[in-house]
This record gives sequence, structure tokens and C-alpha cells, in this order.
Amino acid sequence: MTIVSTKNDNWQVQVSQLEQERSLWQEMVANKRSPHTKKAYEIDLRDFFKFHAVELSQSSIMQFLQLDRSQAIQLVLKFRRYLVDERKLKAASVNRKINSIKALVRHGHDVGCCPWRLDVEALHPLKVEPYRDTRGVSATDIKKILSHPDRTTLVGKRDYAMLMLLWGNGLRSSEVIGLDISDIDLSDRSIWIKGKGKSDKQQIRINSSTVEALRDWLQHRVNYYSSNSNALFISLSSTKRGERLNYISLYYLVDRTSEAVGISKKMSPHRVRHSAITAVLERNGGNIRKAQSFSRHADPKTLMVYDDNLQQPQAEMSDLLEVF
Repeated sequence: MTIVSTKNDNWQVQVSQLEQERSLWQEMVANKRSPHTKKAYEIDLRDFFKFHAVELSQSSIMQFLQLDRSQAIQLVLKFRRYLVDERKLKAASVNRKINSIKALVRHGHDVGCCPWRLDVEALHPLKVEPYRDTRGVSATDIKKILSHPDRTTLVGKRDYAMLMLLWGNGLRSSEVIGLDISDIDLSDRSIWIKGKGKSDKQQIRINSSTVEALRDWLQHRVNYYSSNSNALFISLSSTKRGERLNYISLYYLVDRTSEAVGISKKMSPHRVRHSAITAVLERNGGNIRKAQSFSRHADPKTLMVYDDNLQQPQAEMSDLLEVF
């Protein structure tokens, strides 16, 4: 009996240590591939707890999960009203934040830390208006944007290369800022990117104008800075010199440049990508399959399996967007 008791005590010690070390929200995002998804969950959860004047921690999460179900629902509903009425967020943004809280509760329920879930009618997603404006801006406006960076300066060379990746190759912002120097093979007109929802990098071919833009930037990126960072696009400011640029920096580049050249439409990196996809469809006679290869955007109604032959249409479509 003593031996059994000792074994049980050992198990209790192990369980107690696990409980002290665990982080429920980190467990929840552990199986998410995209670092951007993980970061979004963290931001949303911190937002919710901060609204209720509570620091996000394992202790505060456990306290929330052990509330009465009706109390928890009231807290989430109050947070949602704040997002809609005071912060004036769009329905899609509100739904994402509430879904992050639901995901935490669902995980807590699955691992035995919470007896209830938030799957109630009162917290059903808000109706999202269909997103209609996917045309971006005209090629003429894009030409103005591309002409703005002063390519005699180091900053201008970097900014122009990023803009060319967005426009001439339809990259997403995360794909641009995620590039490393080792991902570039200009001799083969190739770059390796981690696409949306992908765990492995995929090779795409870029057009000649982008090759020249990257070559011009790389010559100075490699020689000018002795940074240990392998990031392709780095900050050139005195305070963050050599650090990888983030999405906010890329967003401000597009927004600031667009405003400077007189474009009234609110621009973002994703809107430049929209503009590129629209231009490809217009110039290739409406060939959806080739445009889809260029954009690497899966049709939600169709599961497409990419083969080696699809790489050539992607490169061909990129060539259509050579600098004017």
C-alpha cells in the first residue's frame, strides 16, 4: 500500500508541475502554422482581458474559465458591444476577436479546465457585408506609386524592390517581409516564399523588372550593413537599423506613397495585390486559371492541385507586369 501511495504522490507532483508550467492560450495556438495567426490570437485575447482591466496570464485565464457560464457570456457580450459601438470596428474584425475568445474557451473545455462553451445564439457572428471592391487601382496609378521612391538612395532602392514584389508578382505583405536573403536566386529569376496557410516554402519566378530591383537593393543590403540578420528587407532607421521590417512599415510605405502621388483611394499592400490580379485578368483575356496561378489564391469552391506545369503560367503572368 505504501508503494502505491508513493506512486500516486509522484503522479500528483508531476500533475502539479504541469499545471504550474502550462499556458492555455499558448497550447491553443500551438497547432497553428502561421505566426501571423498566432499573433492575432494573442492580440485579440489581450484586447479582451485589457478591456476588463485584467492582465492576460495563465491565472487570469483560469479565473475566467471558472466563472459561471452566464457571467462569462455577459462579459463577452459587453466586450462585443464596445467593439461595435465605441471602436466602430467592422463586423469581420469583431467576429475575429470574439472567435479568438471562443477558441480559448473551446480549448479549455477540451482539456477539462472549463465546464461550458460559448456556442450560444447571443454570440453568433455578426453579419458581414460582402467585400465588393477587389479591383484596386488602375495601372496608371500603380505607375505613379512605383515612380515615387528615390532610387538613388538606399531607402528608395529598398522601397522600390518591395513595391515591385507587391505589384509585379502579386505577393502578399507577409510574403514580402518574410523573405530572407537566402530565399533569392536572381540567376534563375526565383524566390522562395511561404504562402498563406503553407508550412513549406514554394518557389515562384519573378519578372525581369523585379529581378533588377532586387539586384540593386541586394548589392547595397549586403555591402552596406554587417547585420547578422538574414532578412531581405531591413530597417534603415538609426534606432532599429538592421532589424527585419514588419507589416506596419510596409503598410505605411504604400499608404504614404499613394497619398504623396495624389491617389485618393485608400491604399494598402493587399490593395496593390488586388490591382495586380485585376490587371493580369485584363491583359490575359480573362484566363482565370493562369491568373489564379499568378496569385496562388485557391478558389474557395474548388480544390486545385498544383503541378510543375503551373509554374510556367505563373512566371508568364508575372512577365505581363513588367515596368512600363
